[in-house]
Amino acid sequence: MTNTTSTRGVVDLGTPWPGVGPFLFTAHHVDHYPRGNAGLGPASDISDRPLGSDFGNPAGWNMYHGSSVPGFPAHPHRGFETITIVTKGIVDHADSTGASARYGVGDVQWVTAGRGVSHSEMFPLLEQDEPNPFELYQIWLNLPARDKGADPAFAMFWNEDIPLVRRGGATIKVIAGTFDTVAAPTPPAHSWAADLASDLAIWLIELEPNAVLEVPGTQSDATQRMLYVHGDGSRVDIDGSTLSTGQGYAQLDQGTLTVRTAGESARVLLLQGVPLNEPVAQHGPFVMNTQQEIAEAFADYRATQFGGWPWPSDAPVHDRETGRFALHGDGRIERPSAADGSNQ
Repeated sequence: MTNTTSTRGVVDLGTPWPGVGPFLFTAHHVDHYPRGNAGLGPASDISDRPLGSDFGNPAGWNMYHGSSVPGFPAHPHRGFETITIVTKGIVDHADSTGASARYGVGDVQWVTAGRGVSHSEMFPLLEQDEPNPFELYQIWLNLPARDKGADPAFAMFWNEDIPLVRRGGATIKVIAGTFDTVAAPTPPAHSWAADLASDLAIWLIELEPNAVLEVPGTQSDATQRMLYVHGDGSRVDIDGSTLSTGQGYAQLDQGTLTVRTAGESARVLLLQGVPLNEPVAQHGPFVMNTQQEIAEAFADYRATQFGGWPWPSDAPVHDRETGRFALHGDGRIERPSAADGSNQ
């Protein structure tokens, strides 16, 4: 079920971070991977790890469900969207529509699972002579009931094309919504974010020491907002409340917020949106409106695998030399532009 907050003030986040409004939750992965081997996996002994389910973070990094390359081999989703922000490292994507991609270094992938898709998300370690630091945010955003049967698809927001706003010693990466007059890239057509009534925003905020940022108020009194404070040593003041790494600030009114830092830098993820106000039935990778629909999702996946799996392995990765790209299910290929994506 949706994990949301209902009060204004400071909350402890835990793992994963709780959702707010239409957001289900956010998973924040930070891994200090060692140098890579010839097969794009870690050049370290992994024989003592519980491969296939390695989440213990020994030595500061995980294999997750990967057996040779870290990541998440083929698995299904239905009824919601994932917004994946990669600030460090690389992700290789493949899915049951025949699409694939390589993205990272600030890129964002927005997947609409709709009626069902299987995809893999692998984290190839490209550097053989130095460590491979990795950071990923994966945000689960619910779909309205009317769009849970949409065709699966994904959109790429290349780092070069995502607007940056610089104010008061802060840099705001505008992934969804509008910060003042600066608008994010267009969200997928079936997303709740595409509906102006959603007042949906995703902003990743980097604050320098002694920064003072005025965060605009929301457009609707129904909007719910959460600010997630994270990063080594992050500490911020939000409207007089002091928050440290691992804490969030819940706001349910429409007012502006003042975010301040003292002598240290900080990082904040801001999520906001009007709740869907629909029943939520969730079981593992499926998010629907009723338990009957959950049962149907499992039955459909067993019968069809959501279109089958067209790849030679359940955890495909690209060659080390492959650059960032996206191949869509319709055969369209796109690559990053040369734009710097900044707005002063």
